[in-house]
Amino acid sequence: MKKLTFGLIAVFAFTLSAIAQEINWVTMDEALELQKKEPKKIFMDVYTNWCGPCKMLDKNTFHNKDVVAYVNEHYYAVKFNAEGNDEVTYKDQTFGNPNYDATKANRRNSAHEFSRFLKVRAYPTMVFFDEEGEFISPIQGYLKPQQLELYLKLFKSDEHKEMTTQEQFNEYYKAFKPEFKE
Repeated sequence: MKKLTFGLIAVFAFTLSAIAQEINWVTMDEALELQKKEPKKIFMDVYTNWCGPCKMLDKNTFHNKDVVAYVNEHYYAVKFNAEGNDEVTYKDQTFGNPNYDATKANRRNSAHEFSRFLKVRAYPTMVFFDEEGEFISPIQGYLKPQQLELYLKLFKSDEHKEMTTQEQFNEYYKAFKPEFKE
């Protein structure tokens, strides 16, 4: 009986840990610091508290086991509230949100200086940075796991550096074979 109980507990714990897989989110400052020890690209989710597609992205895409595993292995993942009040230091510049209104924490608020610096104009936007913290590109909008996979692998492999025209990206897009499960 004890073996059966122990076995059931082990199966339950394993199942729970498999379900509870999450992306290891850090702040931008932490990601830049981590890059000094182990260079990896940075994947940043720029969201707001009131944004419906941002919540869908978090629920449906960022909890997909393939996305979680790939991001955790190949990127430092940053979750950044584009209308929040956190300070960010990037390229020796400190960014804040001087017009932040705490009473509007879950509604539209003032845009953070860092989101303006990155030229984020829509939510959600995913921003990619290279291993030295240099800006690569923003990708706007809600993406399903296989749609995000295309960009995660494009920037991880540095294939984007070879693309100078829309036609080259279109060829990459057509040839891409997604592996992530939806």
